[in-house]
Amino acid sequence: MTQTLKIFFLILFALNYNTKAQDKKVSSITTSDHVKLYTKKSGSGPVCIFIHGGPGAWSASFENLGGNKLESDLSMIYYDQRGSGKSDNSPDGNYSPDRMIEDIEEIRKQYGADKVYLLAHSFGGVLATSYALKYPDHVKGIILANCTLNLKYSLQQQINYMNELMNTDFKITDSTLLPDFIKAKNALAKKGLDYKMLSDHKQNIELLNSIDSKNPSTYDFAQKAFSIKEYWQDYTPITQSIATPVLVITGTKDHSIGEDHYNSFLFPNKQVVKINGGHILYYEENKQFVKAIADFIRKTER
Repeated sequence: MTQTLKIFFLILFALNYNTKAQDKKVSSITTSDHVKLYTKKSGSGPVCIFIHGGPGAWSASFENLGGNKLESDLSMIYYDQRGSGKSDNSPDGNYSPDRMIEDIEEIRKQYGADKVYLLAHSFGGVLATSYALKYPDHVKGIILANCTLNLKYSLQQQINYMNELMNTDFKITDSTLLPDFIKAKNALAKKGLDYKMLSDHKQNIELLNSIDSKNPSTYDFAQKAFSIKEYWQDYTPITQSIATPVLVITGTKDHSIGEDHYNSFLFPNKQVVKINGGHILYYEENKQFVKAIADFIRKTER
């Protein structure tokens, strides 16, 4: 994996931390197309499947930097998507949204949960929303934490912010969006400011990087995702067809997603919680993050 790609994939990653251990269970499932997925169940309460971002990140960052504080209220199922983290690559290169959604469905069945909560971070919002549209009867609620539902929009917002930081004029065109983004990101990295896409606090991104440096993945999904046209679609229009309760957690300074992106979400049963911060609220503003989710779960479970 090239250094440029590694830099890019850090933009939409998941995070969080806690040292409390309760009922931890490490296992795996083998999917219907014979891919071994890393899974881990921990905690107590309603079942919640965590869907990490990237594309091509892994679940360890979120779990080890605060996500496991949710285990007091939820039975968390952490898993690494195929071609990511500790999970196997797809032998036929199938990383389509439909296949990724089926992986979530097979995890739900494996753990014997009739209905689950879906907690997605960043790019994981695309998968969570798509799953809820296909399998509404198996979803109690959706939690979108700093999620994009329009990758093109989010990359455009990132380029705008990088131009602001560097006083540059990198162009935004549909035909060259990804290479233009990479050029801008490389320029930002040369100035030592690339951490600002996730946080105002460099030491927190260094902590994230120290965890992600242990990721054993070949980044197969990450390297193929952006050549799959479905991931470039705008998923916000389908949100109006999803009646499931939805909690949207957004950062007032989330330059990775776009501070106002949540305004385009049309879920009819939506609650929005704004937290002062960037893309890693679950770590930097963990108490507010956990409380927002706990309140949502209590309300939904009534």
